[in-house]
Amino acid sequence: MTIYLPRDLDEALDLRASHPEATPIAGGTDLAVHWPQRVLEDGLAWLDLSGVEGLRTVEWTDRELILGAGTTYWDVIRDPTIGAEFPLLVRAARQVGAVQIQARGTWGGNIVNASPAADGVPVLMAYDAMLKLRSREGSALVPLSKFYLGYKQMRLAPDQLVTGIHVPRRTYDFEWFEKVGSRSAQAITKVGAAVTHGGAGWRVVANSVAPTVCRCPALESLLAEERPVSGPADLAPALAEDVSPIDDIRSTAGYRSEVLARLLYWGLRDACPSFTGNGGAHA
Repeated sequence: MTIYLPRDLDEALDLRASHPEATPIAGGTDLAVHWPQRVLEDGLAWLDLSGVEGLRTVEWTDRELILGAGTTYWDVIRDPTIGAEFPLLVRAARQVGAVQIQARGTWGGNIVNASPAADGVPVLMAYDAMLKLRSREGSALVPLSKFYLGYKQMRLAPDQLVTGIHVPRRTYDFEWFEKVGSRSAQAITKVGAAVTHGGAGWRVVANSVAPTVCRCPALESLLAEERPVSGPADLAPALAEDVSPIDDIRSTAGYRSEVLARLLYWGLRDACPSFTGNGGAHA
């Protein structure tokens, strides 16, 4: 096993280019579930970014919040300005594991680990976040909603690193995030969703119900057109276009589909005048 320890971003980008086989890590929390298998195997290489200056930052401009990719969940939880302007970021951060995980886990790591069940990604996507990708050749901004190409597949070249997360500063009249797991804390998501509404329209993002965290454009159109909804069943056809849940060790496809519809119905009911009826039992 080989571990590379860059001291600054330039050195990290040099190592990324010369050793594309090395997997970038920051907090390392996602590796813990594989310890010692798939971590200590001969021939594996890791690019440890935890000591790179400039990756654990919180910056504000008139137009956006910029989180360094090494910013931890706890950094966001502790920041009252972020809590006031982007409450879903704090809500999602508090849902990520125990305090120890929140203190070490990073937003960039949550993104690049590319888990369909990621808790931080849905709220960032609902806020129309952009990712800054860096290499020795330059940088690019990519919408988070277009970053995932398939299960564990990303729009990230072998010589690139995600170095920043740009979140536009907008006014929202509705912000909501919820997840369902085996218990109320320290549980991997079985079904989750984040929703925002503002000047840019509706953003509905679901996790743990497709190969990647994903936007739900069919449901967004249903909401924008204010079509009548009398219960969760009226959301099901749109969601069937947007998501493709599977059976796995944590849940079943049928459960995920039904709970997602119920979760969204009850989450959106008070915000959407076109939603009527009592919707049946809660999820």
